[in-house]
Amino acid sequence: MKIPGSVLQFSAGDKSLEPYGMFYDYWNHYQASKGKEGVEYQTHLTDGSKITFEEKEEKMNATLKREILRVAGIANFEEFPIEQWASHPTLKWASFAVVSAMVDMILPNSVNDAFSMFSEIRNMGFGDSAKFDIEARDIFAVSKHGRGQRTTEVHRQYVGSVTVVPENHQLTVGVSLYKVLAGVESLAKLVAKVIYSMEVAINADIYTAFQAAIVALPSTATTGLLVSGYTQDSLTRLCDQVSAWNSAGAVIVGTKRALANVLPNDANYRYNLTDDFMKIGYVRDAFGYPVMALPNIADWKTPFTTALSNSYLYILSPSSQKFVKVVLEGGTMSNVSGTWENADLTTTATMMKAWGTGIATSAVAGVITL
Repeated sequence: MKIPGSVLQFSAGDKSLEPYGMFYDYWNHYQASKGKEGVEYQTHLTDGSKITFEEKEEKMNATLKREILRVAGIANFEEFPIEQWASHPTLKWASFAVVSAMVDMILPNSVNDAFSMFSEIRNMGFGDSAKFDIEARDIFAVSKHGRGQRTTEVHRQYVGSVTVVPENHQLTVGVSLYKVLAGVESLAKLVAKVIYSMEVAINADIYTAFQAAIVALPSTATTGLLVSGYTQDSLTRLCDQVSAWNSAGAVIVGTKRALANVLPNDANYRYNLTDDFMKIGYVRDAFGYPVMALPNIADWKTPFTTALSNSYLYILSPSSQKFVKVVLEGGTMSNVSGTWENADLTTTATMMKAWGTGIATSAVAGVITL
């Protein structure tokens, strides 16, 4: 995993990178414990003994505590009671500075993994805006002319641009620093949940931008890129158009419920229990084109609903330009509450991360509404 320069600077270079490497492994294990597939993490220690997630979490919390003390410049932690350290202003700042560094290390890679078929991420410094160049989709016209004609119609290359400006987002968390220092509360799990929460928010912004652009495609009969109602012919037509105009192979994309509609017009087909349709809920290839499922995400604003629509089949060329551009601005900052500000003596920290999404591409896509 590539470690951002800001994290390298924060960790004082290679001398103190161990906590961040450990947290990357812990984060992958955390995701796997939540049901995510295809993530790799350490299952055995160097001596060959197996390590569980609970054991790894305990080691991670101890390592985070050492890293916080390093950042705070505290070398005599054992000389005073934990009750006194829990109100130390530098220790409070260091705790959430370490949390912010962990977020900056994991978040760009975690977000990119979710919707990488149609989005890409760019990191930039504070106060910057991202400019994306869009090359024209046309080609130069080749015309016939006589040998006595010196030139034909002059063509030039034109490049458009789209600017994406990040917007600040905030997330406030509360924690008992005393319990963290005493090993009663898990700071590692808190950091993981902060990252996951931001990831879900960014993924929702990516999908919202993508969906708004895709449903605005032209619906002209026979050549339009938006088709109402699934048929085998409309699907293959769109796949053919997208492949030709992108000069790259098309892929049929959607949620599993949406992809279950990708079937031949002939209703006399039969399924075996070992067929892909029975095992995974859709066919892996249809009419010469790969089929890929988008993992749905929870819509946390409304209980038990999902964020991705099951009413659309998207036809994309993942190897061509990405539709959605995501920009992450600077590092994560935190505003930590005062020592006795909260009645329950907990510490609250408002995590601030700026990002923005926009559509910037000359690639072609198609969509079928079901």
